[in-house]
Amino acid sequence: MFDRAVHPIAFARLGVAILHIIEGPVGAGKTTYGATLGRKLSMPPLVLDRWMATLFRADRPDADFWTWYVERKARCIEQIWKISKDLLDCGHDVIVELGLLKSAQRFALYQRVDVTEHGYCIHVLEAPRDERLRRIKQRNETQGDTFTMIVSEDLFELASDEWEPVGAAECKGRNVLFVS
Repeated sequence: MFDRAVHPIAFARLGVAILHIIEGPVGAGKTTYGATLGRKLSMPPLVLDRWMATLFRADRPDADFWTWYVERKARCIEQIWKISKDLLDCGHDVIVELGLLKSAQRFALYQRVDVTEHGYCIHVLEAPRDERLRRIKQRNETQGDTFTMIVSEDLFELASDEWEPVGAAECKGRNVLFVS
């Protein structure tokens, strides 16, 4: 095994495929950042919200949305991981944006990668809550390239309250880039 807190360029020099994990609270700019990173690295990011919108938008209930969402999110994350692992095993770097709001969810992903011979880099996007809400409102209105679904203020507040910032324990021994 190798030191996980190695810069991504060093992984590339070692011939190690890297999983780029993009995380942050709702509205922090993860999808835009992932698209930019994808263009730089010549790979499309695997974005949970796109999967959810494509597979389940038509089935979205009016009530009890959060329970419905969490069940489907878990299934999509499992499939995204399987595809990511296959690509990594073939020597390809992978970018994922999974919306892992809780540190326990992120630790579970890190543990999955830790048992492989692949490297990973965690890209944590940060922005003030009021700025994130402004972005969400603008995205809802313009429905541009990063739009997948309407995010209501209530959903924004719920997801923002659920977000657990990446702390020292998550950073220890890992390659973490904070982006604001």
